[in-house]
Amino acid sequence: MTTPASPQPLRARVRVAIEPSVLRWARERSGKSMETLVRRFPKYREWEAGEVEPTYQQLKRFAKTTYTPFGVIVSGSPMADDLPIADFRTVGGRQVLKPSPHLLDTVYLCQSRQDWYHDYALAEEHDPVEFVGSATLEDSPVQVARDISSTLDFRVEDRRDVGSWSLAARRLANRAEDQGVLVMISGVVGNDTSRALDPGEFRGFALSDDLAPLVFVNGTDAKAAQMFTLAHELAHIWLGNTGLSNVSLATKANHQTEKWCNQVAAELLVPSDALREQHRQEEDLQGILRRLAAYFKVGSLVVLRRLLDAGYLSHQEFQAAYDNEWQRISTSRPRSGGNFYRTQTTRVGRRFAYDLVADTLSGRTLYTRAFHLLAVAKATTFRNLASELGLH
Repeated sequence: MTTPASPQPLRARVRVAIEPSVLRWARERSGKSMETLVRRFPKYREWEAGEVEPTYQQLKRFAKTTYTPFGVIVSGSPMADDLPIADFRTVGGRQVLKPSPHLLDTVYLCQSRQDWYHDYALAEEHDPVEFVGSATLEDSPVQVARDISSTLDFRVEDRRDVGSWSLAARRLANRAEDQGVLVMISGVVGNDTSRALDPGEFRGFALSDDLAPLVFVNGTDAKAAQMFTLAHELAHIWLGNTGLSNVSLATKANHQTEKWCNQVAAELLVPSDALREQHRQEEDLQGILRRLAAYFKVGSLVVLRRLLDAGYLSHQEFQAAYDNEWQRISTSRPRSGGNFYRTQTTRVGRRFAYDLVADTLSGRTLYTRAFHLLAVAKATTFRNLASELGLH
């Protein structure tokens, strides 16, 4: 005798009356094409036309596919997609107005992490981070860059024992964390590798706080560009600024704050007085790039930008050389991969990961909250991360 299949839960089979305009809004917001959604949900055209109602489970899968909170869809009212932080991005002198769900979810997640760390720092009686908000736009970018390099032990002479500019970039992140800044470098939303962040949309952001200053760098960008973005976002922390950046080495910033932070970042990585000392007029450009990149432990794109700033290159020469270097770097980027747990500590920052995991193991932070903040789903993943951090 054949045993009948277990019936689906009633809720899974119940059809839900949904406002078609909300489905359309979720589709357009996600950037998913109609064809993509129809492949996943064959009746989707009829859903959006109001001819067929989806089931409860189909609606849940649709919400996940379009990166939309399920409650927003069933409420029938699209939510406002306003950035919760200041937006310093510009394209052609105009502000970028519409953030993607990937960007929004990344900002929200980092704000949650900062909130947790602020409360943790209060409980641990941490002193405020002194340099947060210590600078103003009236201060000389050169002087502020010197203050950052001194505070973080990132002077040119401090980098001489570093083997490469990529290791120097890691040192800059580590020194910033040692001094109280939460540094997170990731190219995806949480740990979802299907949700890659677009460096064309943003390259980084800073969340200022006297106990938990946080900088986020878009890890999808070229490694050389990430180093400059990190330096740029640290300048925002010195200003006490919270905001989103789309800083580029190839163009000049239009926003006054972004222009100032660019100047600070450039001076931090390649001080103008040292550049003048090291420049040789008779040397060919490729020779200059190789030598100065090795001397300052920065990427060639940063060197090119500084040569332009110092007047050693015309805009035409700079643009041609920049395009060539960008093409070379873009085609030789290493593939992602490697140890997940080491990647995870880069994505959330070693300082944040260590303190959160330790606090959770002590019983003060709930595991459910820690899993959310770390963007992990399994207890085994958490335990393995604890082992990687030397905590378990």
